Amino acid sequence: MTHILRRASFALILLVALIFPGCAPVPPKPEPTPPAKPPVAPETALYQEVGFDALPGWPQASLLPSLRAFLSGCGRPPTPLLVACELAAGVPAGDEAAARQFFESQFTAYALRSSTTGDIGLLTGYYEPVIDGARRRDAEHRFPVHGVPDDLITVDLSSVNPDLRNMRLRGRLEGRRLVPYYSRAEIESRDMPAEIIAWTRDPVELFFLQIQGSGQIRLPDGGRIRIGFADVNGHPYRSLGRYLVERGEMTLDQASMQNIKAWAEQNPHKLRDALNANPSYVFFRELKNLNADEGPIGAMNVPLSAGYSLAVDRRFMPLGAPVYVSTTYPLSPEPLERLMAAQDVGGAIRGVVRGDFYWGSGPDAGTMAGRMRNPVRMWLLWPRGMPLPRDPSTTCC
Repeated sequence: MTHILRRASFALILLVALIFPGCAPVPPKPEPTPPAKPPVAPETALYQEVGFDALPGWPQASLLPSLRAFLSGCGRPPTPLLVACELAAGVPAGDEAAARQFFESQFTAYALRSSTTGDIGLLTGYYEPVIDGARRRDAEHRFPVHGVPDDLITVDLSSVNPDLRNMRLRGRLEGRRLVPYYSRAEIESRDMPAEIIAWTRDPVELFFLQIQGSGQIRLPDGGRIRIGFADVNGHPYRSLGRYLVERGEMTLDQASMQNIKAWAEQNPHKLRDALNANPSYVFFRELKNLNADEGPIGAMNVPLSAGYSLAVDRRFMPLGAPVYVSTTYPLSPEPLERLMAAQDVGGAIRGVVRGDFYWGSGPDAGTMAGRMRNPVRMWLLWPRGMPLPRDPSTTCC
């Protein structure tokens, strides 16, 4: 009976459509397909040879601290810097003229230019935080400093394709599948199969310690633990400051580390969601038997030099290379022009004309680092006669 009614209904609809064709349902017109967007070309580095007189402030720059910073990275330099490292060791101590002669005779200066952003880039600052903590958890210290989890798997893609040098995937096994590792929110909500190096009292201080990538933990008895970067969970870095700006919590010019900490104190009910907006998470290792007067260990596995070590994007800048920067001091028109050493990297340091200025340890360095977000021009100093570092074989570490 149901089939008969369906056939009768269909016949009636067909008859109406034939007699009154204007009543027939009109199929919707398909939406036009938008034109495909052209693929975005990957960023590349352009190197323009210039004379040293083209470097702003070069004649007045003090080069002895620059030479010491360069020498500290000569333990395992990339091949093109081997000869320069040997010659640098022979420069007489305290001889400014000899230091200048060394750099000007052994290196060629190249102005850095990005294929996408030009010759003006961004210089931020970082430092070594010193935060309060304890070896054991108690009512005051409740936030863990994690070591590398046992289930974190790192895949070095250069073993598959040499063009993917310095690119790594992080994940974990789920059965026989490799899946992305836990995000920050997931890590914070579970017991991790990882060593807990220490416990801290302030989640915001711990968050910024992760952003800096190294730091010291001040224990109740006055002792200290120095920790360094060990690995990451593989998720992309998202700026907490930008998150707060996008939600109208502050303006872009207010998004300094100091203002973010003040916002966190005033908005504890919003803090967890804000921190979890950055899914990236840093794991640490405890650094032992180090001179307390030395800086933290950078990506070259040597201590960083306050004011003279620079974090860079190693896709475009070989670690160990001298880099001249021209910018201003934070929140000041005073020029900051000096020769630094590319000795570190950072998850947020991406781009050709992009650097992170290491200011040192403690609160004063933190104040300078937190205020620094300056336009910058940069020059690579590269050994005379050596192929430019666009060749992947010249990269280091």
